[in-house]
Amino acid sequence: MKRVAIYLRVSTSKQDTANQLRELKTVAKRSGWKIVATYEDAGISGAKGRDQRPGLDAMLKAVNAKEFDLVAAWSVDRLGRSLTDLLSILQHLKDKGVDMFLHQQGLDTSTTAGKAMFQMLGVFAEFERGIIRERVNAGLARARANGVKLGRRRVKPSVEAQIVALRDKGHGILKIGKQLGIGTSVVQRVFKEVPWKRRSTAVGARK
Repeated sequence: MKRVAIYLRVSTSKQDTANQLRELKTVAKRSGWKIVATYEDAGISGAKGRDQRPGLDAMLKAVNAKEFDLVAAWSVDRLGRSLTDLLSILQHLKDKGVDMFLHQQGLDTSTTAGKAMFQMLGVFAEFERGIIRERVNAGLARARANGVKLGRRRVKPSVEAQIVALRDKGHGILKIGKQLGIGTSVVQRVFKEVPWKRRSTAVGARK
């Protein structure tokens, strides 16, 4: 009986892996596979590397220990969006004698055709991601051309003035943020952008 590990991933916290798991369990039962482990990365983009995907990292470590014979995943895009990452994962499995099954594509890398098709799908996945990135950049460019201001909304001038006043009194970033009920990143930005006009005066007064 072939020992199988299931890998699940969804990109956002609003999604769950229940459907993927149910379908892969059905396939395993029909194929006579024994599921020995399940690994999951919930709410993590496929563009993230192994160091940012604990489920994938744990699975690949188990591959090193040869704890199973095959990894089953819902689809090629559950593994990653980058061709480099996909081929790296496939090569890692191949080096350890572990095969890959992709449900949506119906691929089994234990066959020559399966290995070739997997690499082609990786190319298309990377191509798709490139198109999405280009569309986003084009949308941002159109917004700028139409006068839309992008980025985080700036704080009100009155709040900025309070930050500066407290800073000139010698208060630190954390204390100012807590006192005004704002994030420290906002305070840091004001510290960087607004000159220390009163600093010398404040220092002289303390002397």
